[in-house]
Parts: sequence; structure tokens; C-alpha cells
Amino acid sequence: MNEPEQKCVMVIDSSLPLGLIANTAAMLGISIGKLHPSIVGADVADKTGSVHAGISMYPISMLKGDEALLRDLRLRLFEPEFVGLTVVDFSDVAQKINVYADFVQKAAETPEREHAYYGIALFGEKKKVNRLTGMLPLLRA
Repeated sequence: MNEPEQKCVMVIDSSLPLGLIANTAAMLGISIGKLHPSIVGADVADKTGSVHAGISMYPISMLKGDEALLRDLRLRLFEPEFVGLTVVDFSDVAQKINVYADFVQKAAETPEREHAYYGIALFGEKKKVNRLTGMLPLLRA
């Protein structure tokens, strides 16, 4: 039996300043790569023999959202039909703190409803990811 086709998307609040959009994408990408190291391909050499580190073997669609859409999307991820998707979120609670131990403490003290989500990354079965995000426009500068 063939494995279902996989897909990776990031949905980011397009109202954020460009630097914060870039920071959100970087944080989400690092976490997805950690959770699924097989996403990253082997290093490659160019014609001159210079080596370039492997990059994602999957295209990563960058999609446009807003705070309300991100909150709704995150809630929908708890529905049974989306079991099995890998989900990474990045919120104001994480972004405003520079020391990881402080983030752990702040997150433990902050109810979920008080997190303002900047972005969510999803990886998993393409059909499930498309059901959640297929109607969203691309994030454009």
C-alpha cells in the first residue's frame, strides 16, 4: 500500500510587520524540521564541488491568515478527522521572550485563549492539510 502524499504549509498572520512574519516562518520551519528530520534532503554539491546543505524536499506553501483564522484553524486541529497531522504554532507568548526557560514558565502561566497566534505550520497527509487550508490565499509581500 502506498503512503498518502504529504504536504507542508505555513499559515501566517499577514497583518504582522515583515520582520515578524519572517521570524514566525523561521521558528515554525525549525520546529517542523526537528519533528520530521526526513523532510530535509541530503547535502548537494554544485559543479565546482562546493557543498550546499540539504533543504526541504517538500515545497512549503506560505498562506495568508489573520488572528481569528489562526485561532479557528488551531481549534479545528483537535477534530478527529485531523488526527495525525503535525502542528506547530508560534504565538506572542513565545515571540516576546528571549530565554527559553522564561518561555516555558510564561506558557505554563498563560491560558490558551490568551495566546495571540502569529502562525501555524502543518505537515502531514495532503488531503487533510488541503481540507484545512486549501481555500487560503498565498501570503504575498
